[in-house]
Amino acid sequence: MRICVLGAGAWGTALAISAAGHGGAGHAVTLWGRDARQVAAMGEARSNARYLPDVPFPPSLSLHGGAAADALADAELVIVATPMAALREQLAGLRDGGFPVAWLCKGVERGDAGAPGLLAHEIQAEVAPGLRCGVLSGPSFAQEVARGQPTALVAASPDPAVRDALVAAFHGPTLRVYANDDIVGVEVGGAVKNVLAIATGLADGLRLGLNARAALITRGLAEMTRFGVALGARPETFMGLSGLGDLVLTATGDLSRNRRVGLLLAEGRTLAQAVDSLGHVAEGVYCARTVVQRARHLGVDMPIAEGVVALLDGRLAPADAVRALMEREPGAEHG
Repeated sequence: MRICVLGAGAWGTALAISAAGHGGAGHAVTLWGRDARQVAAMGEARSNARYLPDVPFPPSLSLHGGAAADALADAELVIVATPMAALREQLAGLRDGGFPVAWLCKGVERGDAGAPGLLAHEIQAEVAPGLRCGVLSGPSFAQEVARGQPTALVAASPDPAVRDALVAAFHGPTLRVYANDDIVGVEVGGAVKNVLAIATGLADGLRLGLNARAALITRGLAEMTRFGVALGARPETFMGLSGLGDLVLTATGDLSRNRRVGLLLAEGRTLAQAVDSLGHVAEGVYCARTVVQRARHLGVDMPIAEGVVALLDGRLAPADAVRALMEREPGAEHG
């Protein structure tokens, strides 16, 4: 299969390495980057020194730093590996391609007071309604995928042909890909888990203990599920890889950027200091407000996400954010 990955960040590079390194499948993989100089440097070093410095590129992986249209020539599957903020632009440029497209970003586009932000499939419906599309998501750190460590992902799309293409492209000896037609649930899980990981990092940074961590993850999963069901997702999706699986990984894994934001805020860093120290995008910082805005619009109660937004906005100090959650009125667990 001829696969083009648009975006040479950590995750796009990792998936390109994984697909190109699966020799038995015979894929022809092209990794495109917006910065031609960075792409040239990667080609010379045969690695992505900025994001995955210790992982060499397979010999079969091709690089392209020119016009994206040239990289897309003869593509049979296109993977958009840009942050959520760039997805609208990328999809608009792909709407007439004729090939299936899947995105990797996890989040919600920024909205405004009159129009809540959109999930990725909703952006696609606006800018490229005829596109055959889907999302590849699940519990995955780029470094581990690039190194060939065992990982399981979900390929979600309402189109069976898109799901099949994603499984054929990426399922291999170290990467299992499961198909799911609930694109809403898979996208909600990928977005909300980032917000909840900030809360869990905060609790761990304040040394509140393992009981508190378990409570946050469990109640966070309940928030995620309520939000997703209100948007039309199936409840069982949130017990799978893109829900519970991705939440546990991002909330507890030391490679999680969103968890790291919570840890740094607990240390007394400002939000700007925490974000600047990462060197990568932490999507939870950028989509927390939009998740809460959308939840309010739907009438969905998300107290943990609300607390994260208050923390990020500077309206609550770390200890006060935790106290506000603990002082809530008691209620039924499944109410």
